[in-house]
Amino acid sequence: MKKGKQVDADHEPPTYQEATAGYGEMEAQFAWDDKVIRRTFIRKVYAILSVQLLVTVGIICLFTFCAPVRFYIQTHPGLYMASYLMFFATYIALSCCGELRRQFPWNIILLVLFTLSMAFMMGFVSSFYNTRSVMLCLGIAAVVCLSVTIFSFQSKVDVTSCQGVLFSLCVAMLLCAITLSIVVPFGYVPWLHAIYAVLGAIVFTLFLAFDTQLLLGNKRYTISPEEYVFATLSLYLDIIYLFSFLLQIMGGGRE
Repeated sequence: MKKGKQVDADHEPPTYQEATAGYGEMEAQFAWDDKVIRRTFIRKVYAILSVQLLVTVGIICLFTFCAPVRFYIQTHPGLYMASYLMFFATYIALSCCGELRRQFPWNIILLVLFTLSMAFMMGFVSSFYNTRSVMLCLGIAAVVCLSVTIFSFQSKVDVTSCQGVLFSLCVAMLLCAITLSIVVPFGYVPWLHAIYAVLGAIVFTLFLAFDTQLLLGNKRYTISPEEYVFATLSLYLDIIYLFSFLLQIMGGGRE
């Protein structure tokens, strides 16, 4: 009997404290792994984004400073339409086709084509503004992007929860654009265009903060580390649209 009691005692089920003793270590390990994955994801996105912006700024400077290139593209507007079609096709493919967006190397190829087409369009538009205005807008856009990035890293304000505000601003911007399209055939209205451009710059500054916080993953809503191409695409478009609206606000026409 004593032997049987000893065997039963040896096979008693573990207590709750014994059974859950390793859970804390496992949770800590998972949290550490998540942080490492998120940091790798952030570095990858910003590395790709840096290359995109360098290519874009290089093409803008080429079209702005080089007179023969500027004259050629301004006298061949069909090139702008071709680049717009490429931009639209690659944007739809990267935005709507999730499997294609995550499939290497097609995602990188589409992203390269998308970047080149958008850079060409921005270079074409910038060629009609004077050099000082283009450089000023590039500098202001860089300062705004740096400020928004620092804000997103340091601030406790959760911009990802302000989707209603962003939607309302987008609706206001759309109504302003529709009004412009109706009024422009009867005469150009500078103050209405200025309101539209200022509203656009504010909206895409907020979108830049929104997408940056999605990337960081430390707020209510986050983006999956698998979606590095989509994250790069979103940040790049925010910066480009911000630059284009700044150019409309402060840009002076080339004489």
